[in-house]
Amino acid sequence: MPPVLTPAQLRFLRGQAHGLKAMLQVGGKGVSPALVAEVAQALEHHELIKVKVAAADREERDALIAALAAQADAALVQRIGHTAVLYRPSAERRQIVLPRA
Repeated sequence: MPPVLTPAQLRFLRGQAHGLKAMLQVGGKGVSPALVAEVAQALEHHELIKVKVAAADREERDALIAALAAQADAALVQRIGHTAVLYRPSAERRQIVLPRA
């Protein structure tokens, strides 16, 4: 189940993600099991990642991002253009401490 984030936590995570570069790219093949496994591994290691989605229209991009977030069990922090920011706390070693409110 993806983490439920408050507006203050979303704001905090957007600030943390500002300087990040996109780690992964969703291509023409869409959301494959290999891509989901790669995203899950990146989230376990970094907790907060950016993903670029190469889709022509907005509805297709939104659908790919939603599917990727759901399958990777991550929360969608932000989507701007072709870039999405995903967050999932690490099970082993948490690096990002979220504000309470």
